[in-house]
Amino acid sequence: MKNQKQQLLIDQTERKLTVFRPLKTVIIPPKGWIHTLRSALKMSMRQLGNRLSISAQSIKEMEEREVNGTISLKSLNEAARALDMKLVYGFVSQHESLEEMIEQRAQEIAREIVLRTSNSMKLEEQQNSEQRIKKAIELKTTEIKNEMPKYLWD
Repeated sequence: MKNQKQQLLIDQTERKLTVFRPLKTVIIPPKGWIHTLRSALKMSMRQLGNRLSISAQSIKEMEEREVNGTISLKSLNEAARALDMKLVYGFVSQHESLEEMIEQRAQEIAREIVLRTSNSMKLEEQQNSEQRIKKAIELKTTEIKNEMPKYLWD
């Protein structure tokens, strides 16, 4: 069963993630944030390079790495500081909440387990009704969700 400590951790993490939810629709500029901000500020590569103590060529490479998704958080953070910005780092869930994510995963596993058992019973001509299978999936989902076993994310 989910203990109080686990539930508290989920609740605290959920509150931290909530601030990022409005960012779900943010579109990253095609040329990346560094290039976009630098251009908006009319700052040359050489000028940004001077602020970072690197060459204009290194700025060009940094901008390319951002677009390619190979830039490090450290480099992004340094570029942000040089642009008088602050890098904000977080995750935006594909679900409405962590609880929903856990519920969905628990339901997937429960369905697998129940249907596997149901198929075995069908082969032995001991088939269950659709309603019993549905109820078994619901019960198994609740059990998995409450216990949060290690196999939840396998």
